[in-house]
Amino acid sequence: MTALTEFRRLEAQGTWKESPTATAREVIVSIGEATLTLMDPKTDRPLSHWSLPAVVRLNPGKLPARYTPTSGPPDETVEIDDPLMVDGIERVQTAIARHRVKPGRLRGVLTGLVMLGLVGAFIMWLPDALIRHAVRIAPPAQLRTIGKAVLADLEQGTGPICHRNSGQQVLNWITPRLLNRDALVQVVPGPLNGALRLPGQMYLLGNDLLASTTGPEAAAGHLIAAEIAQDEQQVTQQALEYAGAFASLRLMTLGTLPRNALAGYGEQLLDQPLQRPDADALPAAFADHDLSTEPYARSLDPTGASVLSLIERDPMRDTDGGRPLLTDEQWLALQQICAG
Repeated sequence: MTALTEFRRLEAQGTWKESPTATAREVIVSIGEATLTLMDPKTDRPLSHWSLPAVVRLNPGKLPARYTPTSGPPDETVEIDDPLMVDGIERVQTAIARHRVKPGRLRGVLTGLVMLGLVGAFIMWLPDALIRHAVRIAPPAQLRTIGKAVLADLEQGTGPICHRNSGQQVLNWITPRLLNRDALVQVVPGPLNGALRLPGQMYLLGNDLLASTTGPEAAAGHLIAAEIAQDEQQVTQQALEYAGAFASLRLMTLGTLPRNALAGYGEQLLDQPLQRPDADALPAAFADHDLSTEPYARSLDPTGASVLSLIERDPMRDTDGGRPLLTDEQWLALQQICAG
């Protein structure tokens, strides 16, 4: 395939947005045999891998060309104004498509044999392997899409996300300090008894936690605990195990899950206890954020009897308490996030 050889490792500058609300950042875009790789120009660290056959151009004929990795909603995008790179992407896509549809009896026989082998492997081993592989290779935009699908199902039991702008602005402001700049924290009106981590760096708080505490420290503690209790791969694998192997295969090939693949998963999450981390890991994690463990501990057990170790090992116990997480005005706005 001449086009693949001609444009292999072609590189150009681009402007990448991981999500519609993310800050645009400069990246290096590189063409591989069947992939489009987006890298950090300072470290050469890969930020995202796109399957070239699935890449969709959102503005044909215009520059800068704007691309998204799948035919679904354009959460992740990159803009490229290098005509050579734009031409290279189109020609490589054309070459791949032409190569894939080339007819031939031998290819048909081989395809049939491969399919038979895959069916046998699928019965014995493939489902778990497919799910694990889908989790490993899913880019951030796909993980966020899975998280949104889980959230949509969860909302049937908790009520819709609280959207009062002043409260969400407070969450968006404090989240990078507690978690990371890519995390998204939202509040649901229904009770959660803590914080719930979803795929795609998404976290949920129940309004019950905001209403029953005198300050933001308990909610902040639950977010840190949720981050420690399960990592991104664990929460994503649990969701895809529920969706099934065929859903994971579709995710890898088409970039989207089947509709209703996660129907009922939200109810399952609400029915089971929240994942809690080992208490021994919490004091050090809270210390990294200048945060007391006592408000978090008291929210779990107001008497303190079952969480005494967290209270006694409070990293802020012999200090002045550190800088406040929020001002009184910010805390009031956060408490009223579900007010309308």
